[in-house]
Amino acid sequence: MRFIATGDWQLGMTAHFLSDEARPRFHRARLDAVARIGELAAEKDAEFVLVCGDVFETNQLDRAIIARTFEVLNSFTVPVVLLPGNHDPLDASSIYDSPAFTSRVPSHVHVLRDSAPFAVVPGAEIVGAPWFSKRPQGDLVAAATKDLAEAAPGSVRIIAGHGAVSVLDPDRESLATIDTDHLRTLLREDRAQFVALGDRHATFEVADRIWYPGAPEVTSRREDDPGNVLLVDIDADTHRTEVEKIHVGAWSFTVIEADLNSADDVADFEQRMNGLADKDRTAVWLILRGTLPTAAKARLDELLDHFADLFALVSLWERHTDLAVIAADEDFADLGLSGYLQETLDELSARAAADDDSAIAAQDALGLLFRFARSTS
Repeated sequence: MRFIATGDWQLGMTAHFLSDEARPRFHRARLDAVARIGELAAEKDAEFVLVCGDVFETNQLDRAIIARTFEVLNSFTVPVVLLPGNHDPLDASSIYDSPAFTSRVPSHVHVLRDSAPFAVVPGAEIVGAPWFSKRPQGDLVAAATKDLAEAAPGSVRIIAGHGAVSVLDPDRESLATIDTDHLRTLLREDRAQFVALGDRHATFEVADRIWYPGAPEVTSRREDDPGNVLLVDIDADTHRTEVEKIHVGAWSFTVIEADLNSADDVADFEQRMNGLADKDRTAVWLILRGTLPTAAKARLDELLDHFADLFALVSLWERHTDLAVIAADEDFADLGLSGYLQETLDELSARAAADDDSAIAAQDALGLLFRFARSTS
């Protein structure tokens, strides 16, 4: 039995941190990742695709997003099973009950609306633990599987859940934490042969045959292994299981740290940024530290403006950035400043060296003064 496990598509994700120009491309990329999953299923002869929660970003989405989702799913040649998660629970406003969904859902797309075993293909069934609200009052997977009997000989049973497992130090106030020991017991007693979980966006093996496939497209700079799906092979007789991680994502979120204390350091930073591929699909958060002469800081500002035009996002991670500017005499020596401009330079230099809240503003102003004076000299 071969299938693809995935989760956390979060179609319609807001991505508020991206620019108005980049955001539509990011939205499209999420649908493109789903399309690649369908292509992968056909290429690898998978028998079905299981999506472990958070198919949609929210229950309140424009119907156009649902229509585009179905347009992509119509190209799938195998059944697709959707588990409602915390972003799209089966509550009173569920997207799965909206006319936009129910009137056009493809016949091969199935929603797990309860925990009754669902025979997705002959010889394989899925037991899901759908979310019915954003704040469950207990372990939904344990509730869904507490009365499960041993799987029938020659068949495969997969548990589909969503949420944080107990071994990963989840929110201690949450009542919905999934008991990892219970999952191990289900597998040990042959009441299930595999557990696929959503909610964690990075691919992660919790324990033998217990996996988070992760999100097929990156969603956060804190994810250490996003953009994957799992190709799972289970022998129906021996229950021997093989799991292959396959990358399908196209976007990258990355954090770059740099110590900048000279013009050479800025040049190295430029080379490093130039070396990143697929800039229009890469969001970069910068952690910059050091003390730069005004001329070098002005060059850095020019580079940041340039890279902001190339990358999907270039953003200073302010909380971790500590970059100071000093007014080196040689930076302004050839600019011929006099009168008011020289007085301004002297005043800003003094303020930039002060140990108060005005120093940062004065350092930024020095850079602007240098660029202005250089452009007019």
